[in-house]
Amino acid sequence: AGTWTTDEIPLERLNGNGIVMDVSAQASIDPDYRLTLQDVLEFEKEYGDIPESSIVMLRTGWGKKYGDKLAYLGDDTPGEASNLHFPGYGEESALYLVETRQVSILGIDTASIDYGPSTDFIVHRIACDANVPGLENVANLDLLPATGSWIIALPMKIEGGSGGPARIVALVPRN
Repeated sequence: AGTWTTDEIPLERLNGNGIVMDVSAQASIDPDYRLTLQDVLEFEKEYGDIPESSIVMLRTGWGKKYGDKLAYLGDDTPGEASNLHFPGYGEESALYLVETRQVSILGIDTASIDYGPSTDFIVHRIACDANVPGLENVANLDLLPATGSWIIALPMKIEGGSGGPARIVALVPRN
């Protein structure tokens, strides 16, 4: 069967319950922090099981660094990508979210769903193998509640594409 290209992702996979996990406190201490399985289980203990087909966003606090290449990426050496430092998903948490909770999308407010120093890009591989798109450089996650929003992510339909720009919106109930 193979994995989907950008233009093949079904629309029903591009919208769903918004889940926002906040690891900004951990990431402020460790710029290479990775979401752990324990983090996810603690989230579920507080908010309930993550529903199937949800769109999970990881809030690391890195969104506020966007625009400052050194702060955002951990390195600003032109043409060099071997010394990057920013948080991401960990392997165990990604496996749990993708295989056990069967989420539709993994998103994050950093440059990659894998943490900066990654060389094996295991989270990309886990997500791609399961046809779970990754959303990166997502803005304004600090404005969303942990649960209760509806997220719509519409990537540019590039034939045969492995990625591209996306327009992401969240609908949040008024209180």
